[in-house]
Amino acid sequence: MLNPKDKIDLNKLPSHVAIIMDGNGRWAKTKGKPRVFGHKSGVTSVREVTEVAAELGIQYLTLYAFSTENWSRPTLEVSALMTLLVETVKRELSSLNKNNIKLQAIGDLSKLPEKTRKTLLEGIAQTNENTRMTLILALNYSSRWEIVEASKKIAQQVIKGNLLIENINEEVFSDNLTTKDIPDPELMIRTSGEHRISNYLLWQAAYSELYFTSVLWPDFRKDHFYEAILDFQGRERRFGKTSEQLGLTKSNP
Repeated sequence: MLNPKDKIDLNKLPSHVAIIMDGNGRWAKTKGKPRVFGHKSGVTSVREVTEVAAELGIQYLTLYAFSTENWSRPTLEVSALMTLLVETVKRELSSLNKNNIKLQAIGDLSKLPEKTRKTLLEGIAQTNENTRMTLILALNYSSRWEIVEASKKIAQQVIKGNLLIENINEEVFSDNLTTKDIPDPELMIRTSGEHRISNYLLWQAAYSELYFTSVLWPDFRKDHFYEAILDFQGRERRFGKTSEQLGLTKSNP
């Protein structure tokens, strides 16, 4: 009997997978532990999913690590998350380089604590030449924030006379987002059973396939990732066209 990995068509992989890593707190609660215990346990899932994505040949993996809304959580939890980020980046840096994985980040990094931002930027710099896969951390990220910031940048270009209003289009808007050099995610995964995308890559996910699983993030492993990829490969991506049109397109390129 074939395992999930053997069923995957390596010629039909999504180039970019985005994940909402949800359920750490609930997972910890089921263990009678504080929420921070769930976040720490979730690092194992991050490591495994990153490695398996690279092994499959996926080019970009974006993880929703900390949203702008997360600042409203208890101070101790936020502080622990920032400390955990620093420790994780430092600990995983050699593994990222060993596996030829580049680290990037999107979001308002200027609002991160100085130590967190410094460690993150050092990790990004030290993996900059890696080419196998790009791991993107969405930190202090909000899609609405990103869209507003892009709008401001475009408005400034118009005011300065560098851009005509009539030339503003989707391409111009995309070029002013934090993801300007990153392809839109073809697959978005959310763990924990919630069925929403929580202010995450709203513009970029316009045509993403959404995959929801009840598995809590600390329990998410490579087989769960394989199942998400298989589900993606079983879907018909039409981009507004009909199935018949896609058939014609395939037979008459």
